[in-house]
Amino acid sequence: MSHNTGWEHHHPQQPAPQWGGGWAPPPPPPQPGVVPLRPLGVGDLLGGAFSAFRRYWKPLAGVILGVQGIGILLVAVAIGVAALSVDTHFAEVFDPAPGERPTGADVMALLVYFVPALVLMLVTMALGMAMIAALCPAVIQEAVLGRPTTFRAMWRRCWSRMPSVLGVVLLVGLIAGGPVIVLYVVCFPLVFMASDGSGPPAAVFLMFLGVLLWIPVSVWLAVRFSLAPAVAVCEGLGPVASLRRSTRLVSGGWWRVFGVSLLAYLLSAAVGYIIQLPFTFLGMFALFPSMLAAGDEASDATVLIVGIVVYALCVLLGIVISGVFQFGFPQLVVSLLYVDQRMRKENLAEGLIAEVHAPTVPVPGQV
Repeated sequence: MSHNTGWEHHHPQQPAPQWGGGWAPPPPPPQPGVVPLRPLGVGDLLGGAFSAFRRYWKPLAGVILGVQGIGILLVAVAIGVAALSVDTHFAEVFDPAPGERPTGADVMALLVYFVPALVLMLVTMALGMAMIAALCPAVIQEAVLGRPTTFRAMWRRCWSRMPSVLGVVLLVGLIAGGPVIVLYVVCFPLVFMASDGSGPPAAVFLMFLGVLLWIPVSVWLAVRFSLAPAVAVCEGLGPVASLRRSTRLVSGGWWRVFGVSLLAYLLSAAVGYIIQLPFTFLGMFALFPSMLAAGDEASDATVLIVGIVVYALCVLLGIVISGVFQFGFPQLVVSLLYVDQRMRKENLAEGLIAEVHAPTVPVPGQV
């Protein structure tokens, strides 16, 4: 594996041919897409992600909104069915009569209906994360070369790499968060057994200390494997091979990958908050007259209910729309980090330049 950057290989620090007694500057690197084909700076990475989001917002928004919509619908239906099925058991468990305790049958009824809903929610979240993690590298593949793409092409591309990317997401979750899960499983029963009202039991302190000590390790592992989804999409590798490949690419540049990724997530949170503000204000304006009317004894309570529903819908709409940027932008930056690390370590720029000038007709969704 070559450790030279594409820039050093194609533009060595040697005197250029003289013209008229002067020194000719090296030609600028080609930029067929959102970033120049050379090792990228922080500005290139963030600016390239913004450009990619602006140019390819239709397939990005289409896939992300589709994933969010399907996930919200499935979870809402599951929770609604569970709530209707155990309606009579809620009062028995959470509001028993004085001197009575919930029966095992009532508690079991809640678990039977709500645990599957919780499992469905977790599965839906994992699939959604995998779909978005597959989408952004696929978009960057086209954006770096300046090639157009469509929602259909991106959807097919994401589904074709879904098994590998989902495997990456699950493996990273288990590796980075597995010890914390084991700690909770071990300590939670001890919390209930040792809790006698005299103070927090030792198990609570053990859980807190264990989580606190594991957080730095978890962050280190997450950054180490952060390029694995891009590897799985762009190179067609399986989950384990993608994790190993990500480790090699991040090696020697952990702090850079961590810093740029953290900056991307902070920017996405700030922009997402700005996007949500108008929807929140709109909901408040809709709710305010309803609250004033509710103070009148002659008013109908339906007016307040309608105002609350309108407010909730406005807030939900703002969350969904801002989520397109909050979910997409950091993953676009991480995908560009993958391209950057390969250009720094493997002269990927040469291959991309050759592909730009290749006579073959590009196929949307493929590189």
